[in-house]
Amino acid sequence: MNRPEIFVRDGTASQSSRIGVVIVNLGTPDATDAGSVRRYLREFLSDSRVIENQGLVWKFILNAIILTRRPRAKGLDYEKIWNRDKNESPLKTITRAQAGKLRAAVEQGAVPSAVPGIVVDWAMRYGNPSLESRLEALVKLGCERILLVPLYPQYAAATTATVCDAAFVTLAKLRFQPTLRVVPPYYDDPVYIDALAVSIETELKKLPFVPDMILASFHGIPKSYADEGDPYPEQCKETARLLRARLKLDESRFMLTFQSRFGRAEWLQPYTDITVKQLAASGVKNLAVVTPGFAADCLETLEEIAVENGDFFKQAGGVNFAAIPCLNDSEPGMELLVHLVRRELQGWV
Repeated sequence: MNRPEIFVRDGTASQSSRIGVVIVNLGTPDATDAGSVRRYLREFLSDSRVIENQGLVWKFILNAIILTRRPRAKGLDYEKIWNRDKNESPLKTITRAQAGKLRAAVEQGAVPSAVPGIVVDWAMRYGNPSLESRLEALVKLGCERILLVPLYPQYAAATTATVCDAAFVTLAKLRFQPTLRVVPPYYDDPVYIDALAVSIETELKKLPFVPDMILASFHGIPKSYADEGDPYPEQCKETARLLRARLKLDESRFMLTFQSRFGRAEWLQPYTDITVKQLAASGVKNLAVVTPGFAADCLETLEEIAVENGDFFKQAGGVNFAAIPCLNDSEPGMELLVHLVRRELQGWV
């Protein structure tokens, strides 16, 4: 069971003064079998932030087509990347590790505090451990102030906003609600950009080849969402611009693309898979892909990018392909998380 950990500096924990910190990522099925994947997909795709039109047509498509056909196929994809030692997805393993290292940093004084206890926990927006269960646990521990840390550098209604929605639904059940803060998007934070650059430079040095091109692949959203005011694509572009400048690369060596589209609607372009094929066909032999919008490696990075798009590249004539790891619980990644938490707790600690 996922249990919060409390760090008490003076040995006299006061229930009324505890502060909760919860890092939140998207989610994962509990297992790779079709039933587990089906439960996860149903929760995820029934969210009106993810699929905005939840009308009868969508409900038919979801229940009659997607939930009958996709769970087995997706389960096989999860099988390729599954952490068999812990019997869980890498996303769950990494998010737990991020929380553990954040706890250790708090315990060691990385977040100066006059309060007796700071509780650090982690949750998934879909699947387990649920955000509802972790918030309820923090409230029971006496946390009157809670900081939510959505692990999404760029804001999208389908990611950051739905974390807030879930938190507010939980709080709506309470008579005495804790005060809530949410870490804002950090797409242009210098610490984030530097962490990405350091991580990418470190990983590139390990490769046996020099990339002719680096793709920065972000998760896509339907174009209609952006047309209606979602700031996500502009924040992705700004991250890519800042990262390109930090790495001292121009657009001929560093491109932005969007991945993971499904359905017939137009999504944000250029599409990662099509770009990968076009680059190989045009003579690019060495390609590296980075995924700055993902705080932790998951199905979309470990299978969709590293396996599927790697195969696309080589089948179209490419030779060397590398998927650069996410920040995960690396030293730069943890420095970023500590920075965000320390900054957003100002005035509370």
